[in-house]
Amino acid sequence: MKRFIIFAGIALAIIILLGWMVSRYNTKQEKSASPEETVSFHDGELHIELFYNRPYKKGRKIFGGLVPFDTVWRTGANEATTFSTNRQLTIEGKVLPRGKYSLWTIPGKEKWVVIFNSQYGQWGVNANGVSNRDPQFDVLLVDVLAVTQEKEFEQFTIAFEKIGEEAEMVFMWDKTLVALPFSY
Repeated sequence: MKRFIIFAGIALAIIILLGWMVSRYNTKQEKSASPEETVSFHDGELHIELFYNRPYKKGRKIFGGLVPFDTVWRTGANEATTFSTNRQLTIEGKVLPRGKYSLWTIPGKEKWVVIFNSQYGQWGVNANGVSNRDPQFDVLLVDVLAVTQEKEFEQFTIAFEKIGEEAEMVFMWDKTLVALPFSY
């Protein structure tokens, strides 16, 4: 009987270990399809850091297809994109207090809504495939124009550019470019 209990304990430990290894492998495979990226912007005392996962186009129709129009998007893949700033920003005349946020967008054909939400760290979608954003924690919503261009971006990209005394956060994927200007 004692041997059976020892054997059962060892078997259970092996099953748990194998389950954990399969879970880690699946997460790694999922992440390799949309690698993690951290983008930073520094200017004087301002420090912005943005963390997101960068999916590839892979021949798919992106906006209006994979990413439906007029629906909240986690702005990348996997976890919700996070945005942190150590200084207050002014975006389209509205104030974004310093802090850490999840960053969401609602892509449209001609304009996007960019949303800064005070909850962060969550997976981007729930089990039903719907965004994990809770609108009651929205801090700032801003409308910006979407531009269709000839150049195609295979991998979703977010970048920062300094333009004179201001800067902008730029979203690029497929043939869509969206620039969100801000001052600080």
